[in-house]
Amino acid sequence: MIWKEVNSALEKEFEFNNFIEAFAFLTKVAMLSERANHHPEIFNVYNRVKLRLTTHVLGNTISDRDRKLAKQIDEL
Repeated sequence: MIWKEVNSALEKEFEFNNFIEAFAFLTKVAMLSERANHHPEIFNVYNRVKLRLTTHVLGNTISDRDRKLAKQIDEL
């Protein structure tokens, strides 16, 4: 699945085999996000994770920071 532009944000859903795999993925996303000082909105239900990236300081719009973090997340 690719990142979708939805309401001035990038969104993508991920599905894993179980909750542990989903949570491990979220831990990696957290480390990337902290290094970038750019944090996604995270939604998690059991084995599904949805991430939403938008740049709040630019008026809730998609910026290069969002695209860069999305690419890094895809590389996990």
